[in-house]
Amino acid sequence: MDGNIPTLFVQGKTLPEAWEKAVLECWHKGAAIKTEYDKPNDPPSKDCTILWVVEDPFAEPRIHRAFPGGLEDLEIYRQEVVEGVHDHWIAPEEGKWTYTYHKRLFSYEIEGQAIDQINYIIEKLSQAGHSRRAQAVTWNARLDPPTYDPPCLQRVWCRLLADDNGELALNMNTHWRSRDAYKAAYMNVFALTDLQRIIAERIGAKIKKPVRVGRYADLVDSFHIYGSYFNEFQGFLKMVERRTFEERTWDSRYAEPMFEEAREKLEKEKLVVKNPFDLYK
Repeated sequence: MDGNIPTLFVQGKTLPEAWEKAVLECWHKGAAIKTEYDKPNDPPSKDCTILWVVEDPFAEPRIHRAFPGGLEDLEIYRQEVVEGVHDHWIAPEEGKWTYTYHKRLFSYEIEGQAIDQINYIIEKLSQAGHSRRAQAVTWNARLDPPTYDPPCLQRVWCRLLADDNGELALNMNTHWRSRDAYKAAYMNVFALTDLQRIIAERIGAKIKKPVRVGRYADLVDSFHIYGSYFNEFQGFLKMVERRTFEERTWDSRYAEPMFEEAREKLEKEKLVVKNPFDLYK
């Protein structure tokens, strides 16, 4: 080993294809590096710096069957990021969450003032689509360094570019300090590309021109597969080896009934928060 963290690059047309390639690239070419979460007998993680690109984020199939978690979990996480359904769970004084991505992106607090950074991106690109300043950050230099689990996502950057037909596309880059390649990255990007879609639609409404979702680029300083679950990870490797890509993925239409169940679950959760006695009527 030369002391250099491997710097890797992959791309794929769809989200499942690009994510799968990124995970496999980390597994095969990542360096063995310990983490601050390791137990005494855990092997070191596979770790790399990587840029992975999804060329068409909403092309189908959009769902990889091997992501850890259920389809209900995926929809709930999407709503946590883009709609803030669990922002009220932030309560560090009670030992609970110290942040949500939604809160940091849509209501970043500075000296008692809440700043909607996503609205800034929309306004900036509506005025100058070629601007290089349309970004949102999550890191809070005062609050985050001493916490046990500080934000992995650091920055979201967007820019418009016209294709050869003159149609505008919203390109999005995200920058991460750290990322669990297998257990977190897919769900992260599923949610953030939906945020990309929302930003594109809101810009289009403001400038009165269609804006489609362009490519999504994901840059990670530490993209890792933890040694603690190497045995579990063998199931992912066997799926890739033994099944066709079609057998490893689902169209969004397949997932929609489970997504609807998740939405109903969240509605009941809101009801409990508003008036728990309504459940007994």
